[in-house]
Amino acid sequence: MKRVIGIGETILDILFKDNVPVKAVPGGSTFNSMISLGRMGVSTSFISEVGNDRIGKMILDSLQESGVDASAVCCFSDGKSPLALAFLDERNDAEYLFYKDYPNNRLDVEFPKITADDIVLYGSYFVLNPVLRDKTKAFLEYARECGATLYYDINFRKTHITERVKLAGALLENLEFADIVRGSADDFRYLYDITDAEYIYKDKIKFYCPNFIFTCGDGDVRLFTKNISKSYKVRDVEVCSTVGAGDNFNAGVVYGLISANLSREELDSLSQEKWDRIIGCGLDFSAHACTRMENYIDKKWADRYSIG
Repeated sequence: MKRVIGIGETILDILFKDNVPVKAVPGGSTFNSMISLGRMGVSTSFISEVGNDRIGKMILDSLQESGVDASAVCCFSDGKSPLALAFLDERNDAEYLFYKDYPNNRLDVEFPKITADDIVLYGSYFVLNPVLRDKTKAFLEYARECGATLYYDINFRKTHITERVKLAGALLENLEFADIVRGSADDFRYLYDITDAEYIYKDKIKFYCPNFIFTCGDGDVRLFTKNISKSYKVRDVEVCSTVGAGDNFNAGVVYGLISANLSREELDSLSQEKWDRIIGCGLDFSAHACTRMENYIDKKWADRYSIG
């Protein structure tokens, strides 16, 4: 059975509406994806770090309750679990403030064993951060050597714009590791001041990775491969929060890959019909997550879900 190994940050998201806190849930971009995949019954393992505090316990409990293996989550005592304040606007899109207090020695864990059947999900600042780069790069090199399928969610936030030149080398390495890259219009606006999906694929992605998925909030999703260029309409839902939208799109795409039982070698010759089903899963997961104040899919929804 295919297994998904995720690597990324953990955080407690406190959601505000009209400057009033309305919900606090464990989060983090890859974390959110892993929770949703765990709820779908996928074999999952997560690499991360939490503080030895009340918030850290909440995060670890959330992983356990969703069936995600947390044995590679480092628990540190010299510091505190991070917080994110997410302020929802009139469209329920979020603007963030982050509060972090990490120790000097970070991510002191043993990586899970990886096989060629596994899918590795990585992304956001966690795999660009110079403080962690030696360890995250070593993990990605290991995953590539083992023949796993690597899915990279760029997820570059506005708060890191001033670092984009310094982080460019690590970003290109992450693209080279990837078999599939997913990036949003915001990611490329913050990185390169451009949002044209076709130009981004041809100029920024294609040389490093042939398979690219471009998302744009409630705009069309664009798929680019060596042989396919196609747009997909997002699902029309009443939005409660967009905090986990992209993360659950990633979870849905990964679930679609698992359901199709695809090997890494098959990706480059995948038919449009199979891509339609895979992207459709991403759209389903993302749409459902947007109807909730949590950052992940509902367990009951997961039990009922079947690929259309």
